[in-house]
Amino acid sequence: MDPASTAEVYDRAGFGRPVERGSRPVVVVVDFTHGFTDPRYPTGADMTGPVLATARLLETARSAGVPVVFTTIAYDPGQVRSLAWLKKATGMAALERGSRLVEVDERLSPRTDDHLVVKTGASAFFGTALASYLASLRADTVIVTGATTSGCVRATVVDAVQHGYPTLVPRNCVADRAQGPHDASLFDINEKYGDVVEFDDVLRYLGSLAAAPIDPAPQHVSTTLSEAEAPA
Repeated sequence: MDPASTAEVYDRAGFGRPVERGSRPVVVVVDFTHGFTDPRYPTGADMTGPVLATARLLETARSAGVPVVFTTIAYDPGQVRSLAWLKKATGMAALERGSRLVEVDERLSPRTDDHLVVKTGASAFFGTALASYLASLRADTVIVTGATTSGCVRATVVDAVQHGYPTLVPRNCVADRAQGPHDASLFDINEKYGDVVEFDDVLRYLGSLAAAPIDPAPQHVSTTLSEAEAPA
């Protein structure tokens, strides 16, 4: 099916309508950790462009008082031996707690008052407290950046809308290991789950927000993992 026919089919089905943006967004940076952004690792790729674009987006978000959440995938030895996902995607087993691979890319300048979600699945919501954290902030919009577009980003966007959040995905702030899955996932996200938007559009949106602090102030965690954070 040619692109024009595809667009017509989706439009006739009622897909692709824009989401309504709120006044209390939160930025969720999915798995921009060294295990994904450093091509020296088998699970990584060169994601320099999207990482630097996200860094600029975070500067604007913080200037507007918008909270930032980072996610990382990190496994303990027991999980490496048992999780079904790691039997399918065996390379992910290298993302061990305490290793450099699970640390947030320093080009994003993570801060101690940014919230860190440690996950073992694709979605930032699955098996984590992200939904309750967003509720505590009284968030009404989620902006998703990160990696990979076809994996953890897409899964997070799907769960975000299923939790009731209008969701934005800045096109040049997400990355994948291959162009085909990246493009297909952006199309799917934009038609069904959220708005895939241009970078300048998101910057204007963030810049238009009042810089009033979120109240009540949540408890935050560091964006690096330590032995103290390992499960008992």
